[in-house]
Amino acid sequence: MSTLSSRHAPAAPTGAGTRADQLIPIGSDEPLKARVYGSRPRGSSAPLVLHFHGGAFVAGGLDSGAAIAGLLAEAGAVVVSLDYPLAPAHPFPAAVEAGHAALTWVHRHRGRLAGQSATVWVAGEEAGGNLAAAVALMARDRHGPPLAGQILLSPMLDPCVATASLRDAAAGPVGCRWADGWHHYLPNVADADHPYAAPASSMRLAGVPRTLLITAQDDPLRDEALAYAQRLRDAGVEVDEAFLAQPTGWPCACKQPDSAQAAWAPAVREHFQSFLHRPFSPASSSLQNNHPGSPS
Repeated sequence: MSTLSSRHAPAAPTGAGTRADQLIPIGSDEPLKARVYGSRPRGSSAPLVLHFHGGAFVAGGLDSGAAIAGLLAEAGAVVVSLDYPLAPAHPFPAAVEAGHAALTWVHRHRGRLAGQSATVWVAGEEAGGNLAAAVALMARDRHGPPLAGQILLSPMLDPCVATASLRDAAAGPVGCRWADGWHHYLPNVADADHPYAAPASSMRLAGVPRTLLITAQDDPLRDEALAYAQRLRDAGVEVDEAFLAQPTGWPCACKQPDSAQAAWAPAVREHFQSFLHRPFSPASSSLQNNHPGSPS
């Protein structure tokens, strides 16, 4: 995969290191809390990213999502990181419906947030990667808001919890944080086949926006991420696939307070920069790193 050297990276939005909390109204329900990283650049526009934190659907918040949201902001985006409703109090489809409502609000306010010509993106890690992928599917099916792309880092996509990478991590269908998270998120077993609940099960991926998918050798969610990338390519979606061979501790390490200073952070930021700012050809293409093995 080609990347953008930091010395040639686009300037970050004005005040990229600043953070401001925001309430997002979503109709009759309680407003959603969000945190905005960066502000509109003077005389230009920046990519505007709606970000979903990880936490296996049942945990996490604005603070635990700060590292990845901050890396997106350092890569030149204005980021709206969302505090979405958590299971088990709010099972599927509460979080994804709230995510689409927030996306509608972000798109409506894009000029104020990131500039009149700002493009809108979704991003997330672990369960947040699931929600970003689901919101992208929902935006396609509901004919908006239009998305420029989606960024999925160590996404949690398959409720079967049975891939080789999960087995290698001594995780599986019983007694692991991801299996427990799926159980709380999908108390109705029939929902496991719904594409907005489990994007890996979607039978129709054509029309999904161009995608950056990042995983790692030691990522327990690696195989489901790689399988989803291949299915997107098979559907004609333009995919950048980044595979980190170095130890990462993902996805749990993403929520650590010092994650933005981790050894893997510069590579992730550079992939963000390249994807957000590189022109894309209209034709579908696949830009990927070599990686060992194949998804189970």
